[in-house]
Amino acid sequence: MTPSATAGDIDPPALSWEREMTHIDTAILLIRLCVGLTLVAHGWNHLFGGGRITGAARWYGSMGLRPPVVQAWMSVLFEFAAGIGLAAGFLTPLAAAAGVGLMVVAGVVAHRPNGFFVFREGYEYVLMIAIMSIAIATAGPGKASLDHAIGLGGAGWAGFGISAGLGLAGAIALLVTSWRPQPTSTPPAQPADGQPATTSTTDTSS
Repeated sequence: MTPSATAGDIDPPALSWEREMTHIDTAILLIRLCVGLTLVAHGWNHLFGGGRITGAARWYGSMGLRPPVVQAWMSVLFEFAAGIGLAAGFLTPLAAAAGVGLMVVAGVVAHRPNGFFVFREGYEYVLMIAIMSIAIATAGPGKASLDHAIGLGGAGWAGFGISAGLGLAGAIALLVTSWRPQPTSTPPAQPADGQPATTSTTDTSS
């Protein structure tokens, strides 16, 4: 600092993050916003679209998730929490874990029997969301995030372990305790109004 310099000439790190942003931070921000806002959109659709919570509960019940009303509300809450957390970069490993858990349940309950491709109601979409969530937690949320602003860590192998491990553990716990699939010879109940219909199963993450 020269004798002529003043306090206004010095940019505190917390106020100059824009100048510190790198192309990696920008890429992570774009991925966070894409994944996070997509999850929020699905939660919004369950809460306000089509048959709303009542319709979503009937839909979940037709796929064997019990109790259906609880599952519908839990889906909405976790989609909003995971989506907002990822988009804002707040508690990123935990938000990513919530996203992973949602996608694993959706993949097992609705998509696994249909193969890979999304146009056949396969698990392509939910797999991409889950992997991107783990990648965000592993790489860290970047400088344009609340975690960076308040000094929260958790990236690297810790982020990987929390997002993948906690997400898988939560999904397995839900499936073991709450999933009671119908026999394959019995067709599932008709989806609620506003929910996509298929000949076999329906996306629990929609």
